[in-house]
Amino acid sequence: MNKGISTALSAIGIAQGLKIVTNRWKTGKWDWRSIFQTGGMPSSHSAGVSSIAAYVAANRGTRHTETALAVVFGSIVMYDAQGLRRHTGEIAKLVNELEDNVEEISKTTSIEYFNQNEELNELLGHQPAEVLFGSLFGILYGWSIAKYEDHLQNK
Repeated sequence: MNKGISTALSAIGIAQGLKIVTNRWKTGKWDWRSIFQTGGMPSSHSAGVSSIAAYVAANRGTRHTETALAVVFGSIVMYDAQGLRRHTGEIAKLVNELEDNVEEISKTTSIEYFNQNEELNELLGHQPAEVLFGSLFGILYGWSIAKYEDHLQNK
């Protein structure tokens, strides 16, 4: 497998695993389901795209076109993760609250209400700090992998 791809995918996996720890620190409970959820600390999107950008920069140099592509596309992904996707999650939270309010109102009026079986997923995007920590982890991870490869080749 392409080493850049494996670096990015492993950074995503590690970041998803770190969500279990940060969730434990935040809630005081171990919840293994957080490894499969979107959103949360750190952003695995940011970790993945930052690790590939750092890996390419370490191997090709910061002036190379591949580095520019990785940085620009990574920036778009991180912006989307903390912008559009986060706002979508906030809208989902409002819709879920609205549904709860309509259910309560329907109990005291003649409004007919059919309860939805599942609530909308509210954890879709990231807070800016989650994106920042994900990207810092990704940069350190991608750069470290590239430098470790250099070390092995120079032996």
